[in-house]
Amino acid sequence: MILVGLCMVGRLAYVQLFEESYQLSADSNSRRKVIQYPSRGLIYDRNGKLLVSNQPVYDIMIIPREVHEFDSLDFCNTVGIDMPTLRLLFKELRLNIRRRRASVHKPSVFIRQLSGERYAMLQEKLYKMEGFYAQRRTLRKYEYPAAAHVLGYVGEVNENIVKKNPYYIQGDYIGVSGIESSFEEQLRGKKGVNFQMVDVLGRTKGSFRDGEYDTLAVSGQDLTLSLDIELQQYGEKLMAGKTGSIVAIRPETGEILCMVSAPSYDPSLLIGRDRSVNFPVLSTDPLKPLFNRAIQAWYPPGSTFKTINALIGLQEGVVAPETRYPCSHGYTIGRFHMGCHGHMSPLNLRQSIQHSCNAYYAYEFRSILDNKNYSSVNEALDTWKDYLVRFGLGYRLGVDIANENRGFVPNSAYYDKNKGKGWTSLGVVSLAIGQGELLLTPLQMANVAATIANKGWFYTPHAVHRIEDSSIDSLYTTKRYTGIDTSYFSIIQDGMELAVWGTDAGTARGAQIPGIRICGKTGTAQNPHGRDHSIFMSFAPKEDPQIAISVYVENAGFGATWAAPIASLMVEKYINGEIAPNRKYMEDRILQTSLNGQ
Repeated sequence: MILVGLCMVGRLAYVQLFEESYQLSADSNSRRKVIQYPSRGLIYDRNGKLLVSNQPVYDIMIIPREVHEFDSLDFCNTVGIDMPTLRLLFKELRLNIRRRRASVHKPSVFIRQLSGERYAMLQEKLYKMEGFYAQRRTLRKYEYPAAAHVLGYVGEVNENIVKKNPYYIQGDYIGVSGIESSFEEQLRGKKGVNFQMVDVLGRTKGSFRDGEYDTLAVSGQDLTLSLDIELQQYGEKLMAGKTGSIVAIRPETGEILCMVSAPSYDPSLLIGRDRSVNFPVLSTDPLKPLFNRAIQAWYPPGSTFKTINALIGLQEGVVAPETRYPCSHGYTIGRFHMGCHGHMSPLNLRQSIQHSCNAYYAYEFRSILDNKNYSSVNEALDTWKDYLVRFGLGYRLGVDIANENRGFVPNSAYYDKNKGKGWTSLGVVSLAIGQGELLLTPLQMANVAATIANKGWFYTPHAVHRIEDSSIDSLYTTKRYTGIDTSYFSIIQDGMELAVWGTDAGTARGAQIPGIRICGKTGTAQNPHGRDHSIFMSFAPKEDPQIAISVYVENAGFGATWAAPIASLMVEKYINGEIAPNRKYMEDRILQTSLNGQ
């Protein structure tokens, strides 16, 4: 009994003299935990121009059990709402409490994103409004009305995110799309906590225990993008009134110089209180301005794909640079006919690219699939697909912008299922000219242009050049090889140069830029829903490639009509910094033409 008594006395002494938990528990009735939200990281372009910054706003918080009678009319006038809105806010709060989404004892967001001016007015009156206090937040501020699809936007977390990630609580913001989403962890920073002493009226009386339990917020890391905002804005101007995309890459690094998806929108429309009004309008627009066509849309590559089939044919040994095939307005065998435009015949490999001959590639592609080195057409087609995969096709490239799609490259199992076993090379010959089931994203096509410019290798395309106090993922600094002999790429480059500069009617003469050796390939992709898509891919200069680009203009007809001139202007703008006076007519034609609705 004496021993038990001594233990009890010792425990009581320890609790009263040394243990702080009970005192802290009592103190909790007179202290308030206020989360300190960090400033989100800034975003710059490749030339150091600020693209995205922050602006302060204030969330008005409420602790329901502490709310007593207050001047509601004065409150409404101060925060800029009317009485019906205030009643609705209280109704929603009570509903959330019943559904256990909020608590009468814990703070909840009552009014979001109050401006600094409104907060200054409210601050002087908060002492008369028990149960309310303000919490500082930051909103994004977009310095340019451009690059919305690359930058993305920030939105409030939902219940699923809160359940999956303990970092977030209801009312927090998170990157929803683009760079804001891909680099959320780097941009968001780290929250801090400030404990404040409050009186019975909820008024702040100072720091709890001199800040012993406070933690500082850590600002998010700044990002420097590879994007050239001037080139981006110019591309968006050229694509105004059109539907499609432009993607430009620097071949030697894989850095994305611009990524245009048209139609686009001003990223400022999706910040602050205006977001709830603007988002439904944008999301229901039939032209789908929120859809990032550059990485999410799938298109047939059309005749631009002939460059890849030519490289595979050379590597497989079924064609040589001087191999010639005839063309009499197309390729005909039995009842099958694949049409082609008029040009000289027969053509060698370089000329086949220059004149974009369909018949040449029908012969060449069937030679790939009927190659006697393979036991069956199935094995040959799967080998052909393996080459495409090494070009970055058929799967996601891994770009550091959220929501990339993979495109589609069929394999033999696909045709076994859809055509039945026993299909032949003639049954899939549309793949020879980039049609049929083959689908690529504009980003993938721009990367093909960069790969040809590099003569067989590429870096995974990426939009982030530098992360503050960190390094970019090794995925973007590791070369990826196609497995095709380097020497064959010079032949393809020659053909692409002839398409632009050839004296005997190359298909891309409209892309000529005086003083710049640009290499290009046009494409016209069949569209079952309307007019054909206009496509062009190119790189320049030939001897030292600085830019590789793909342009898709939906429902616009021939590649030479719209896509090639747009790509030409973009290349000239990037390399020379301006458009030459004698080419202003071309710029004016593009800027003044709207193709939407045709």
